[in-house]
Amino acid sequence: MLRAELAFYIGCLNLRESLVGVDEPVCVPVPLPEDKLGLTARGLYDPALSLRLAGRAVGNDVEADGQRLVMITGANQGGKSTFLRSVGVAQLMMQCGMFVAAESFTASISAGVFTHFKREEDTTMEKGKLDEELSRMRDIAGEISPGCLLLGNESFASTNEQEGSEIARQIIRALLDSGIRVFFVTHLFDLAHSLYTGKGDSALFLRPERREDGQRTFRLLPGEPLSTSYGPDLYWRIFGTPEPAVSSPQAASGIRR
Repeated sequence: MLRAELAFYIGCLNLRESLVGVDEPVCVPVPLPEDKLGLTARGLYDPALSLRLAGRAVGNDVEADGQRLVMITGANQGGKSTFLRSVGVAQLMMQCGMFVAAESFTASISAGVFTHFKREEDTTMEKGKLDEELSRMRDIAGEISPGCLLLGNESFASTNEQEGSEIARQIIRALLDSGIRVFFVTHLFDLAHSLYTGKGDSALFLRPERREDGQRTFRLLPGEPLSTSYGPDLYWRIFGTPEPAVSSPQAASGIRR
């Protein structure tokens, strides 16, 4: 037991040395009682991503004290999933007695941390993606309890928007009513908009910052869900920028050569 515990602490020291070596901030977290429902962070980042990057990872600030639901919506490739991972990793690191990958981090203790992330297709073809997602959520429902934290990433996006939104909406409401905290990333506008109009000040809604030229800063800011994820930005980035419109008389009259 002593050898295992020493290995854990040495691993913590090695991780801290690696993060500090690339100028990433680390902090001593402030844990709060479970009933305080707190979560405030400055410069929160995903340490696993940081170790793979040549430079520093982009950190995020979040103030979710008193809010049981945090919905993350918005632009593709904007850092939503990375932010979700950073929250889960920080929660686990704090509850293990470790430092946290952030400038500062204060959060309530959770009775458990559960994740529901989308997966690839079942190569055995024994079940569809929706069946697989519902099966995993059923298993989570059998284990999760009040005071726990659920991180959902693009859950139930394998079906159409109407059905996926209704399934996710019913599950999220049931979890919130059971005293479970939910961080949820989604592209389902119907789901996000209905919760935004129905939850009011009891939920926090975040979306990635997008500049006028379509560039992502990978920072998440409070904001109302939008009906677009700016998919064309990815199209032009991959296939090239659109050609400027031709303003010749022939083009204006629809004549082609």
